[in-house]
Amino acid sequence: MKDAIINVEGLSHSYGKTVAVDNIYFHVEEGQIFSFLGPNGAGKTTTINLLITLLRIQKGQITISGVNVAKNPDAVRRNIGVVFQDHRLDRDLTIWETLEFHGKIHSLPKETRRQRITELLNIVELGDKRNAFIKNLSGGMKRSVEIARGLLVHPKVLFLDEPTIGLDTKARQRIWHYIKQINREENVTVFLTTHYMDEADQYSHEICIIDKGKIMANGSSSSLKNAIGKDIYHIKTTDDLKASQILANLPEISHVEKNSNGLLLYLKNNELSASKLVKSLTIHQIKLGNLNLLKPTLDDVFIYYTGRKIDSTVDA
Repeated sequence: MKDAIINVEGLSHSYGKTVAVDNIYFHVEEGQIFSFLGPNGAGKTTTINLLITLLRIQKGQITISGVNVAKNPDAVRRNIGVVFQDHRLDRDLTIWETLEFHGKIHSLPKETRRQRITELLNIVELGDKRNAFIKNLSGGMKRSVEIARGLLVHPKVLFLDEPTIGLDTKARQRIWHYIKQINREENVTVFLTTHYMDEADQYSHEICIIDKGKIMANGSSSSLKNAIGKDIYHIKTTDDLKASQILANLPEISHVEKNSNGLLLYLKNNELSASKLVKSLTIHQIKLGNLNLLKPTLDDVFIYYTGRKIDSTVDA
């Protein structure tokens, strides 16, 4: 097990009477790509703003690379890079001017600064567009510039708040290529907030599910899927409501979820045979229409722990 580079203990934050983050605990190991997964309004952005020192800690403790965030925020800022959810670039500067200005703010020596800018522009494939104005760039290119800016000072941790939101599939894939490259080649720990299941599933070493300000589950994608059962039956019956009540009592089933297409039966193990399932329904005069055996997905994990799919409410 690697050392934890981020430790969060008993963190809570409220806006008036609204609790956005509710007594959460988690840690991030050095070198991980760590996904904070949840719907808008779950508390992701509030948590990340507490981590990057933009919000004052009301309750709890955060340490990043051994530094207490509340006691020494300046030292924390020197160890992190941040890419915000919304674009925060001066549209009237060129790509090179944007990075040059950021390097000067952080007092990087001229030679070091320009060498690093050239290196990062090559990584994000914008070397030939160094003199292009920000206002003329696509959304994906702007995000690439922001990632390069976040990496300029060799951060130990790179915070990415919904980095691919609003981008098309090709741009999302390109951004993730860069993220994986800097994680692998520079050992930068990546803390990511997202509501894209596929990104969390495919790229994360560890996933932390947050909903309504609470940590619901955390672990690798495979461990989270295994935790809710080995397999899932997707069925349709002549009386789904009654069937759900009956099947929820079977010892082989851990959870029953009803949706518009029928029922999802989350199994504790693989010991529930189709014949036993049919028999359990038949003795109650319920006929089985469709039956499919599915493997758990991250969507299933999220539904299991939160009771709903990711929605699109206002973030907090």
